Amino acid sequence: MSDKNKYTIKFPLIFDLLFLLSMSNRCCNVTSQHLGSPNSSTGVGSSFIRPVKTRHNVSLLLDKLLDDYNHHLRPDIGGPPTIVDVDIMVRSMGPVSEADMTFSLDCYFRQTWRDTRLAHQQVSKADDQLSLSVSMLDRIWKPDTYFYNGKNSYLHTITTPNKLVRLFPDGRILYSSRLTIKASCPMELRKFPMDVQLCPLSMGSFAYTQSEAIYRWNKDRQIVIAPGMKMSQFDLVSAPVSNYNISFKHGNHSMISVRFHLHRHMGSFLIQVYGPCILLVVLSWVSFWLNREATADRVSLGVTTVLTMTFLGLEARANLPKVTYPTALDHFIFLSFGFIFATIVQFAFVHYFTKYGFGELYFSEMAIDDDVDEQLDNSDEVFPAAPPTPSPVVARKTKQVHPREVFSVESHLRSIKEEETAVVQIQPDERSNPSQRPRRRNQSRTQQWDGKAMNSVSKIDQISRIFFPALFIAINLFYWYTYATPASE
Repeated sequence: MSDKNKYTIKFPLIFDLLFLLSMSNRCCNVTSQHLGSPNSSTGVGSSFIRPVKTRHNVSLLLDKLLDDYNHHLRPDIGGPPTIVDVDIMVRSMGPVSEADMTFSLDCYFRQTWRDTRLAHQQVSKADDQLSLSVSMLDRIWKPDTYFYNGKNSYLHTITTPNKLVRLFPDGRILYSSRLTIKASCPMELRKFPMDVQLCPLSMGSFAYTQSEAIYRWNKDRQIVIAPGMKMSQFDLVSAPVSNYNISFKHGNHSMISVRFHLHRHMGSFLIQVYGPCILLVVLSWVSFWLNREATADRVSLGVTTVLTMTFLGLEARANLPKVTYPTALDHFIFLSFGFIFATIVQFAFVHYFTKYGFGELYFSEMAIDDDVDEQLDNSDEVFPAAPPTPSPVVARKTKQVHPREVFSVESHLRSIKEEETAVVQIQPDERSNPSQRPRRRNQSRTQQWDGKAMNSVSKIDQISRIFFPALFIAINLFYWYTYATPASE
């Protein structure tokens, strides 16, 4: 084939290819305009493309802001101090431990500061802040906040680290995290369990001095308590805040503090300690109504109540720190223990006076009297009238002179002995007239077995029935008025 024919065939093919390319470009332009138009049937307008542009702009913006950004240096270094605004939202509190003198709380800890290096123009009118990833915290500066009286705090990391970062156009940064804080709480337990505790939580910068970083509470909100928050042992009365400076070796540091006012509930202590103590004291008073001859019953009752009170007192202090001063609960336990111990001492006095003949006739003496009567009944000898001769029992009794007669009870003892002598003494007429002996002997036995003689009530018991309850009630009124009255701060 000649060269002329070759060129004749190639040129039409080239024109055809150019025509096809131009038509394809035209179709693409029409399709893109159709999709971008707000009146298109697909309903996807310009907003379908704008997010792509916005995301692209944010990425470019962040790359530009973080370019030449040194996160090791604080904002405005060499200039005015960086101001850090803090606010806390308390989600829950507890437990509060008296033994360790600590308290715990779960909260959202929010910090806000301004970094002029991150100031930028607003990306869109709808969004006045940028939500950043948690990984951005490693690329920007953040304050080194620490809890001055914290003991064991941690950040929640399930399912991811509970952190939030927001960037505002003026360079303000909001950093929020969920923390569980365990801090020390120096407690004053003198009025325990009717006490009000002030548990502080202090925070500030660990490394920056007051000339570099200043901490202050947020003006709009400081401490926010979650609605419906309750504690098992306390009521959260208030949470006042304060700002102060603390001096360290390398300079003064700016600190902020909040004090949680905790008022203790008394319900569990009334049920577990106060109620049983009062019942044990009342139970010990039952011995005042028992016969003073029932030595075993009264001693066993007193020992049982003392041991029970000792166990109750040790159990009540099991969860308390070993402080050097007594608490209000200790005072009440000592008071109850003292009243129970006093009942045992009271019975010792009663038994001591009963043993030496304060109106009682014992069975051994009655047996001697009965033996004398039987001997007189079996004897047929009639004795002539003679002056009154006391029986051996009377002789034995009249020979006994107790040393206590020199005291004020001398006259009382004499009257009792005269009555006993009149009861037991045998008259000569009875011996001469046997028919009168049974009648006299029956009268003597009736007087000896009288209830007032064998089960007589001690005057000490009669006085104790009124004195012990009245004194216990009076001391309780003083106790509850002293400790239950709220004291001014």
